[in-house]
Amino acid sequence: MLDGGLDVLDYLLITVDIALVWFVVYKLIMLIQGTKAVQLLKGIFIILGIWLLSNLFGLTTLRWLMSQAITWGFLAIIILFQPELRRALEQLGRGSFFSRNTSEEEDTEKTLQAIIKSCNYMAKRRIGALITIERDTGMGDYVETGIRVNGHLSSELLTNIFIPNTPLHDGAVILKNDEIVAAACYLPLSESPFISKELGTRHRAAMGISEVTDALTIVVSEETGAISCTKNGELHRELDQVKLEEMLRTELDYSAPAVKSWNWRGKKNG
Repeated sequence: MLDGGLDVLDYLLITVDIALVWFVVYKLIMLIQGTKAVQLLKGIFIILGIWLLSNLFGLTTLRWLMSQAITWGFLAIIILFQPELRRALEQLGRGSFFSRNTSEEEDTEKTLQAIIKSCNYMAKRRIGALITIERDTGMGDYVETGIRVNGHLSSELLTNIFIPNTPLHDGAVILKNDEIVAAACYLPLSESPFISKELGTRHRAAMGISEVTDALTIVVSEETGAISCTKNGELHRELDQVKLEEMLRTELDYSAPAVKSWNWRGKKNG
């Protein structure tokens, strides 16, 4: 028996209890990662923060509004998080919720290599391409402007979409994880006056989508075969295979073999 009436077994049970809770929270975070639920979860934390501040400073009206939002928020969570909750229950039923997918790293590596292989193939043959990789911000509105593919990502399929004079080659391909979600999608064109006049519609579309989402967009020039990338309103040009691979690993958080450290901030527009 230790001080405070707790023995070693009690401390052990408390430690196991806390560890299990943190493990469940971790699995839930991994489950919703890359979905719209992430943005909704951020909104919930903001509401909770405002509620705590209103209590701290005695802001009665604001506190009442936040209390109402929290009270009815549980029902809203069930409605808004319905796909994620259903997926979690399905994984729990299959027994895969608490198990680690040993092939996950292999799948992400295959996805990465498929993108790089396809871009290099098209660059050498000067096949124009516009590839947008969805991250935290959902791109459902832009997916609806194109043709649904919902196919497993492979370099052959990705390349074939952009072959000239095929029905889907004109427009953007939207990727999510290891899936080609849609092709022939329309992206918003950037109105920035700082984009070089030598760049065409694909580059303006890539810049436009980077200004309104956190997506990563790869452009293969039809005229020069040069590979460019846009992120957060910035255009980075003339990426070779090494630079493209390191950029994808860094920005998309792909685990990878050791790659030579390099700052991929290449030439910007102009």
